[in-house]
Amino acid sequence: MKMFLCILALTVGALADPKVYFEEDFSEGWRDRWMDSTYKKEEQGKFEISAGMFYGDAEKDKGLKTTQDARFYGASAKFEPFSNEGKTLVIQFTVKHEQNIDCGGGYVKVYPKDVDQKNLHGDSPYYIMFGPDICGPGTKKVHVIFTYKGKNLLTKKDIRCKDDVFTHLYTLIVRPDNTYEVKIDNKKVEGGNMDEDWDFLPPKKIKDPSAKKPDDWDEQEKIDDVNDKKPEDWDKPEHIPDPDAKKPDDWDDEMDGEWEPPMIDNPEYKGEWKPKQVDNPNYKGKWVHPEIDNPDYTPDAFLYRYNDIGAIGFDLWQVKSGTIFDNVLITDDEKHAEQVGNDKWEVTKDGEKKMKDDQDEEERKKREEEEKKKKDEEKDEDEDEEEEEEKEEKEEKEEKEDEHDHEHDHDEL
Repeated sequence: MKMFLCILALTVGALADPKVYFEEDFSEGWRDRWMDSTYKKEEQGKFEISAGMFYGDAEKDKGLKTTQDARFYGASAKFEPFSNEGKTLVIQFTVKHEQNIDCGGGYVKVYPKDVDQKNLHGDSPYYIMFGPDICGPGTKKVHVIFTYKGKNLLTKKDIRCKDDVFTHLYTLIVRPDNTYEVKIDNKKVEGGNMDEDWDFLPPKKIKDPSAKKPDDWDEQEKIDDVNDKKPEDWDKPEHIPDPDAKKPDDWDDEMDGEWEPPMIDNPEYKGEWKPKQVDNPNYKGKWVHPEIDNPDYTPDAFLYRYNDIGAIGFDLWQVKSGTIFDNVLITDDEKHAEQVGNDKWEVTKDGEKKMKDDQDEEERKKREEEEKKKKDEEKDEDEDEEEEEEKEEKEEKEEKEDEHDHEHDHDEL
């Protein structure tokens, strides 16, 4: 019995082990796993490995960094192809826009196994696109794009991304019940049903094409009161001659024409008269077009499924470079992804923030010292100018006194 329980425990433990399809921290040997695209030729930006200007650990925080402004970037890595049928799919990575990005992508794409890595570009077919995209103050969102029957489908929800200079963890969870979840920094920010938040399928219901609003259907809630009559003294002109205006004394009718007083608003003007509104006795409410089942709708229990997932990559455009990607993970286990995120991102975020704060403090002190030095120099210049002015005034005064003494001596002679 004990042997059976031991075997059962081992079996359950083996079944519970997370399946990691791909994991990358851009440590030694990363170049053997990744291939750069050359599709854009001279417009193709270069990647380098760097921890950036501030970090938690100089080695562990090294990632794939964009290095050239206004360039396209393309790099991908292949792995053993797999299908996520009947399994959860988790796509996770970290991204740091330490350059305070103004316009550019920070997302990953998951590709089929036969993707052309050397010619990777924006039109290369992919399965899933996920991650932040920033361009000016108006675009700061998380893309979640699924490919379905050859079409790329954008989410109907607005998911806001992080827009600071620190490292953030992005996680997409796609479950075999056609539900999904988006997490940023290991906290859920969005989720729901795939068939509701993307247009995978035609609508379940459509307007009945044979239905038509009856000709006598009255949707006017209020009507004019037929018994309401306009008062006899209602109509007054909107503007009248100013009764206080006087013809100028120098007005010449022959030269200036016949004088007319200026017009002013008429205080008795009441505007356009309209009859009072009363309830319409024939009002039937807003007509609602009846719906029927859409004959073109067919449910699909496999919206989430991709049969030959085999690569992940970065296909981006950036105006200002300096983004660092790291900690790429594809697995079937949500808890494992969460733990990896905690182990790597949690440590990074505290260290890099402290380093950035220290750098900012040093920069602040340096700036204050330079400003003080500049003010001292300006003060010294002002003092020198005052001394020079005083010296000139003194010399001028002495010259005048000398002239006066000379004149006095001459008079005595």
